[in-house]
Amino acid sequence: MIRLSELAMPLDYRREQLSAAAAKKLKCPPAAITSCRLMRQAVDARRKDNVHFSCTVDVTVAADETTLVRRASSPRIRMVNDTPYAPPTASPSASRPVVVGSGPAGLFAALLLAQAGRRPLLLERGRKVEERRADVENFHRTGVLNTRSNVQFGEGGAGTFSDGKLNTGISDPRCRYVLEVLAEMGEAEDILWQAKPHAGTDRLFKMMQNLRAKLLSLGAEIRFETQVTDLLVEAGCLTALRVEKDGKTEEIPCSEAIFAIGHSARDTVKMLYDRGVQMTAKPFAVGVRIEHPRAMIDRSQYGAAAGHPALGAAPYKLNVSPHDARGVYSFCMCPGGEVVAASSEEGRLTVNGMSAYARDAANSNSALLVGVTPTDFGSDHPLAGIEWQRRLEESAFALGGGNYRAPVQLVGDFLQGCPSATLGEVEPSYRPGYTLTDLSRCLPPFVTHSLRCGLPLLGGRLRGFDRPDAVLTGVEARSSSPVRMLRDETGESSIRGLYPCGEGAGYAGGIVSAAADGLRVAEFLLSKS
Repeated sequence: MIRLSELAMPLDYRREQLSAAAAKKLKCPPAAITSCRLMRQAVDARRKDNVHFSCTVDVTVAADETTLVRRASSPRIRMVNDTPYAPPTASPSASRPVVVGSGPAGLFAALLLAQAGRRPLLLERGRKVEERRADVENFHRTGVLNTRSNVQFGEGGAGTFSDGKLNTGISDPRCRYVLEVLAEMGEAEDILWQAKPHAGTDRLFKMMQNLRAKLLSLGAEIRFETQVTDLLVEAGCLTALRVEKDGKTEEIPCSEAIFAIGHSARDTVKMLYDRGVQMTAKPFAVGVRIEHPRAMIDRSQYGAAAGHPALGAAPYKLNVSPHDARGVYSFCMCPGGEVVAASSEEGRLTVNGMSAYARDAANSNSALLVGVTPTDFGSDHPLAGIEWQRRLEESAFALGGGNYRAPVQLVGDFLQGCPSATLGEVEPSYRPGYTLTDLSRCLPPFVTHSLRCGLPLLGGRLRGFDRPDAVLTGVEARSSSPVRMLRDETGESSIRGLYPCGEGAGYAGGIVSAAADGLRVAEFLLSKS
């Protein structure tokens, strides 16, 4: 098979034109191309007067392919023989593994175990995605938080209420497998070739429901609204989990458990620490959400091509290194999306971003973050980062005025160091409400300083980014886990039989990398069977 990359295609091209473009590059008759598969499609907007797609295709040719590649003599044309990820098999075992958490890591760990005939038990403290969706909408409408079912907790994990980004920086054949499963679950073939694939929160709902049905069909058992509250350990080995559901406690015998709890299950992290799971504090990042008119971002990125139906809302990815300040970067950018209340604890406020697949909301937003290291926490305790996050979220909750109203400030006022009193053109999308104020009253001074230094530089990278009436909403405190749960070469923690996994354990960052780590840890478990 031959892979051709960087095929320049017009925005309105038809799929069948890819084969002709490949034949031209290979200098062979179009009829010689026997198959042509689109592998990647990216937007090339480096020249605003020539915005087009850059495509990668895999083709088979009714000719000597090696000779064609040699004759082409181009780094963008090469032979490939990709080996797809093959889920391992295992002999059925009398012991039933438990997976704790139904985010991407937990779901894919459970899927692999179920495919291997191990009939796993999946425990989730939150609710099914259908019920969870109603709880989240109620919170955003009324400010009444359900601490067990929210943007952080429930089927699908925190990523279910996001833009549903499916790109990752890691190179691992498991990632392609994750995309293939999600594409099948959501009838979303486009995520297999988009350079920056995204599911959108609306399509993720469908994917989670179908993945649940697949797990059940393979013999898995799923218990929602069931929280692990304690471990039973004998001679350093896991023997049982204590769980709570509807106020009742039960002990589940268990010698193998994958803990894929996500980055916000702070009570579970503390329980694991108290029971002897070794952990270290790790860096993460905090900041605010910044909102602009979607149309402005589209024009800044795509020029006159903005609005073309093949392009959709424009993404961006920015970073700057101001003099005498920490680096500032965009994160989890949501084109045509909204800023959402992402709290999971009473009296603490944190925000995130979310987009539907259509990305057609009036604003585009992203996190604007500054790095935080364990030296900032004021303690060398492994859980000091969690307490640091909590203090930041408590300050934001108080500054917003309670009832989960978010503190908001315009960029121009933030740069001048004065509280905001009125809005400009940009209307905040955050619900259940917001309070115009001075964000420096809830942000650490080094974060405020870095953002003030970084915003003008970011405006130099993307026209209009630092416009005075762009809206800042605080605080974004949960970009990643503030702890790493140590595991050895077998994937186990300091408690034998307990496998830390995914983003909450400090081994992933995003939907696909978390799912891939779920597969990896399930492989560890199966290898010991």
